[in-house]
Amino acid sequence: MLKYTEEHARADRKMAHAVSSLKLKKRPPKTKAGSAKKPAAAPFGASKATKAKKNPLFEAKPKNFGIGQDVQHTTDLTRFVKWPEYVRLQRQKVILNQRLKYRPETTAEKKARLTATAAAAAEDKKEETKKPLFVKYGLNHIVALIEAKKASLVVSPRCRPHRARRLPARSCRKMGVPYVIVKGKARLGTVVHKKTAAVVALQDVKSEDQRELATLVSAAKANFSDKYEEQRRQWGGGLRGNKSTQMLRKRAKAAGQSVTSASLGKL
Repeated sequence: MLKYTEEHARADRKMAHAVSSLKLKKRPPKTKAGSAKKPAAAPFGASKATKAKKNPLFEAKPKNFGIGQDVQHTTDLTRFVKWPEYVRLQRQKVILNQRLKYRPETTAEKKARLTATAAAAAEDKKEETKKPLFVKYGLNHIVALIEAKKASLVVSPRCRPHRARRLPARSCRKMGVPYVIVKGKARLGTVVHKKTAAVVALQDVKSEDQRELATLVSAAKANFSDKYEEQRRQWGGGLRGNKSTQMLRKRAKAAGQSVTSASLGKL
């Protein structure tokens, strides 16, 4: 057993004195009241940030829409849906019928008009009826209007037989009547309540539609009537096919001539 001696007591006192001196060094110096520096004042117009008070009754629960997390809410995806073709055709047909102004009268409308006219004639009433304005159709009828120069604009489809397309266009060029060629005779048939139509024409329009008709006529003349002679004089682009080019190369090689793209055109 070790005995606690006087040397041990001296060592313990030295250790306690060293620890107490370290504690005194770590303490900050005492400052007088009112001597601490105040923080700089906020600039003029700067508002202090106010924290929103939270209601303890309603706890915020943010959602995480990551993979395998919260389920997303339902959204309206109607405009992203690719509808079936028959649905799109139905909607396009409705819109097209709303835009058409000069469609011929249907069978029911014609029957109602004739019934009203007959009733007025039976009662000896004379009613002033204006000439109906609608699209004319029928190949023979349109050709007669073109020859009489009564058609304002002729619309012909790009289809077979070619005679049905060439006859109105040839007559229009000869008589100076503007014409256009569109795709599909079924689209023209929709205008006149038929499955197909060989050609349709506008004769007269309402006064408020005169400006639009003039715009269409100018575009038709610029793209069809005026360009006919220019396109008729150009026969292809002057480019030979692969077989013709190879044949001319062999012919030039046999004749001992130099083979270039410029010389191929002269052979």
